[in-house]
Amino acid sequence: MEVLAHNQAVQDLIPQKFPFVMVDTLFSFSESELISGLRVSDDNIFTVDGVFRESGLIEHMAQSVALHTGYQFFLKQEAAPTGYIGSVSSLTISELPEVGDEIVTKVAILQEFGGITMVEIASSVNGSEIAKGQMKTVLAS
Repeated sequence: MEVLAHNQAVQDLIPQKFPFVMVDTLFSFSESELISGLRVSDDNIFTVDGVFRESGLIEHMAQSVALHTGYQFFLKQEAAPTGYIGSVSSLTISELPEVGDEIVTKVAILQEFGGITMVEIASSVNGSEIAKGQMKTVLAS
């Protein structure tokens, strides 16, 4: 899979900073979709006993949405805005990734209006879906 941005370049597109960065790769971007990634490391703050916890997976999903917004602003040569998780619904986590796994997350934009973004989001490891749901994010005013 092609890579549009990796590591520091991705960090420049989101408002979160180390050690709270949960995305490290931007694979693809369009107005209506984004594919991001994260290689799970042992030193990640959400990794416990070699397993990436649920809270980290949810934060990874939220930061994938933030990456979509941040890349839009990058294309307009503006700074990435800060946002918040407004709600999470229909979330199913069927498996937790382990150290060394690469999470690949697809974000499909359902609606974007007035700083509120509604998305459908699915994460997979090695082509097998491990989590999916809907999320609403809100830009800080």
